[in-house]
Amino acid sequence: MNDVSARFQWWERPDLNYENGKLKFAGHAVSELVRRHGTPSFFYNASRVTANIKRLHQALEGAGFADRFRILYAMKANRFAPLLTYLKTSGLVGIDACSPNEVEHAISCGFRPEDISFTNTSLSREDLGRLTQWDGMSMNCDSIHAIQKWGELGQGRDIGIRINPAVGIGREGNDKLQYSGALTSKFGIYREQLADAMAMARRYQLRITKIHFHTGCGYLTPQLESWENIIRTCLWFVDQIETVETVNVGGGLGVPHVAGDAPLDLSRWAAILKEHFLARPVKIEIEPGDYIAKDAGILCLTVNAIEKKQNTMFVGVNAGFAIALEPAVYGLPFQPVPALLRQGRHQIVSIAGHINEALDIFYHDIELPPLQEDDCLVLINAGAYSSSMASNHCMRGQFKEFLLV
Repeated sequence: MNDVSARFQWWERPDLNYENGKLKFAGHAVSELVRRHGTPSFFYNASRVTANIKRLHQALEGAGFADRFRILYAMKANRFAPLLTYLKTSGLVGIDACSPNEVEHAISCGFRPEDISFTNTSLSREDLGRLTQWDGMSMNCDSIHAIQKWGELGQGRDIGIRINPAVGIGREGNDKLQYSGALTSKFGIYREQLADAMAMARRYQLRITKIHFHTGCGYLTPQLESWENIIRTCLWFVDQIETVETVNVGGGLGVPHVAGDAPLDLSRWAAILKEHFLARPVKIEIEPGDYIAKDAGILCLTVNAIEKKQNTMFVGVNAGFAIALEPAVYGLPFQPVPALLRQGRHQIVSIAGHINEALDIFYHDIELPPLQEDDCLVLINAGAYSSSMASNHCMRGQFKEFLLV
């Protein structure tokens, strides 16, 4: 393999690789999947999802938490019903939900209310009324207003509170992926608000049993020092409330997106949790979405057109940011991968969608093997925050989804 091929195929692993020049995913030839089902289509590898979850279990168990942790799948990452049902039958995760409709959808896929942790902001009276229907669900209030409104609907219950440590984290410092930081955000209760939040909880005899925080997305090993600083900052909140039994450290664990990324060092990540929480009488919750689902999914597209304009060679495909918006909105690249490796000189190309907007570019200036019209082009890392965030902008929102088991 030459250097170019090595850089191009950095993402290969046993369930996603080339065999005799043909891309295989979850034991299937991608070209055959596309022949049967067409494009644009998302395919999700159930076995990869399970492997990702088990890796998290092993890391937390290895750090000494044993029965003291719970993994909650952030279903906003991908709410495909067959995937949720599969996750329920695995018995490995609960659900992190952020709207009443998500709660109902999770329950329709087999999860019980006690399997679900709910966190959201700016809840309406209707939202809160619906949420009271599910006894056993864990409720995290992210504002003093939410504590008051929840208390008015029923006193004497246990609640969690979402706090804001005023520091954030994101892949390579990407501020679009940060939920807290230098800029004041809508999420959570700030340090100077905590006394008032506790007073509001006492007013309605609500017992604060959980501290919740989620400060950013997509972090990898180079960002773990920043993540540990967030943990230290959040411990102040934990220490103020004697009734805390659980600390939910949020999600945000990332996956490699480009050749220079290495997988997150889960041993080091878990060691940080061990150092700061193992000696404390609390349980740990985490809410990964990306880490569980993102690299377990691919999006298969068809090449519509190839044309050079000035100094740029554009490869146009039959989908756009309407069904996979992370590159356009968050600056997260989706590695494009041909389903068939053609012999010939590699070219620098830009992958363009078919939406009538300037930001509809999947990847700028990437070196790929030769492509032809009607070829299948695959976007990897499409298992999270793609189909679940899809719109029908320009009436280009059509796609199919399949779970491969």
